[in-house]
Amino acid sequence: MTQDEIIAFVAGLGDVLTLRPASGDGTPPISWGDTFFYVSPDGTVPTGRQPFATIVTKDYPGDATSRLDRPGVFRLNVAVGRDDFLRHAGHEPRGAAPAGVDPAAADTVFAHPVYGAGGWLAVVDPGPRTDAVVRDLLRAAHRHAGAHHRRRAGRS
Repeated sequence: MTQDEIIAFVAGLGDVLTLRPASGDGTPPISWGDTFFYVSPDGTVPTGRQPFATIVTKDYPGDATSRLDRPGVFRLNVAVGRDDFLRHAGHEPRGAAPAGVDPAAADTVFAHPVYGAGGWLAVVDPGPRTDAVVRDLLRAAHRHAGAHHRRRAGRS
């Protein structure tokens, strides 16, 4: 899967705001080139909410274990529920990762190296082995974010 294929797939889920920060748009330079996905029926960045998925193209401070400094490498990050996290990471979100997990390995689902405790999974360069899983995880994350959006909208 390419970044563009992921972006097109997520856009097709509906009510998605896709942000692609770039020079000159007021975003921090560290975010340039990355992609952030929000459920937002009105097309505005939801206040106080995290994206339900991101694509990162470089190492961030404190998050270099996926070695995104390699040419052409990116990582898809997806906020998932406990059950999906447990099924794909092999441990509870706040639990220890199994030995031997390589957060730089391509086409492998693993607990996000920094945000795993918050229920985020990650895949470096998703490919044939993870294609169907990635699509299922993105659908589930989108549904969860949409339900959260509707609950918040109902309270305001």
